[in-house]
Amino acid sequence: MKKPLVIALGTAALGTALVAGGAWAQGAQPMQHGQMPSGGQMQPGQMPPGQMPHGQMPQGGMQHGGMMQGMHEMHHPMQAGQGAFGAMAEVVRALEADPATDWSKVNMEILRQHLIDMDEVVLRASVKATPVPGGLSMDVTGTGRTIQSIRAMVIPHTAELDAMPAWSAKAEPISGGARLTVVARDPNDAKAVARIRGLGFAGLLVQGGHHGPHHLAMAKGEMPAGHRH
Repeated sequence: MKKPLVIALGTAALGTALVAGGAWAQGAQPMQHGQMPSGGQMQPGQMPPGQMPHGQMPQGGMQHGGMMQGMHEMHHPMQAGQGAFGAMAEVVRALEADPATDWSKVNMEILRQHLIDMDEVVLRASVKATPVPGGLSMDVTGTGRTIQSIRAMVIPHTAELDAMPAWSAKAEPISGGARLTVVARDPNDAKAVARIRGLGFAGLLVQGGHHGPHHLAMAKGEMPAGHRH
């Protein structure tokens, strides 16, 4: 009698355990990313939350890496590292894109010399600005190559400034460079006067939209001989 009783009790206990296990499985909630098991204890063989087994790549990892590499390659700098170099590269691209370019007339050295003049004037010339009635007088001077560059740049550029509707401009050689004077055509136009004085030599030098087309024409050999502005 004892043996059947033991078997019956064991069967009942096993059934109770199976029922309880099923209820627990239905009520348990899935763990969220980064969540520790109940009690904060890691079970044997369990990986830390968010950690992949050694050597295993997350799903989509290869595609993500390839995409990031492609984006990195797309963001290489496009601007040349030096201003004059960039200006010449732009002109060369324009010449090569134009099927009508007459390469027998192209002379990039003329443009290079012009860009040297620009560099000398912008970075090395000294400017003494003096307010005058209606505008500003500027003595632009330097030494060595800078003197030549000032006269090659400033005196021809005066024609561009004088063509402005509200301004009148003139330039003359002086010792060590040139004197540029720009005044408002209407001396009572306070806004025009303030603009001239606010721009100063640097701002007046870049006035007009002729620089880009001028560089291209210079490289094409379409400028008069000896023209370096």
